[in-house]
Amino acid sequence: MTTRMGKVTCDITISADGYSAGHNQTEERPFGDDGGDGWGDNLHAWFVETPEENRAEIDQMTAAKAFIMGRNMFGPVRGEWDRQWNGWWGDNPPYHAPVFVLTHYPRDPQPMEGGTTYHFVTDGIESALAQARDAAGDGDVAIQGGATTINQYLAAGLIDELRLHIVPLTLGAGTRLFDGVPPLKLEQVKSRPASLVTHVTYRVLS
Repeated sequence: MTTRMGKVTCDITISADGYSAGHNQTEERPFGDDGGDGWGDNLHAWFVETPEENRAEIDQMTAAKAFIMGRNMFGPVRGEWDRQWNGWWGDNPPYHAPVFVLTHYPRDPQPMEGGTTYHFVTDGIESALAQARDAAGDGDVAIQGGATTINQYLAAGLIDELRLHIVPLTLGAGTRLFDGVPPLKLEQVKSRPASLVTHVTYRVLS
């Protein structure tokens, strides 16, 4: 009997020139020089200001049964874990599922409210994906980002579906989706324009 395996997906908001964050990211300004206050107020206005217009895409972003994110997306702490940082997402993160955080520094799992538990993975992207697949069962695994982490999974050929949320502004520099990724063949599955964003879903063919 063949066990169904869910898809590996990712959702990411990018500028029209492909950047998910500007330069000079800090704890106080996690999106860096993004043309706003550094908290993604421009890049993520569609998410904050018009949530009902984009409800289907927002709900889809947290529908997976397990998640993977890079340490930069988890939080600004660098090097050894010298303080109890539990992520950008508050006491009750939106995931409600296991989240596997890529890091070079070991740390015990961190359970949060609402069913989210952060697991810290030190042995690479394939190990994180294997653990996430085990946790997800036959459900989907979502690569949450940031762009550097998504690029690693794209370069390794490990993403099935790429969901881009493209906002009508340019940043000119920063952390860019597809940097270091070999040429890909993509099949457009769907697209939908909204007032502050265009949602485009691609199936990754190769």
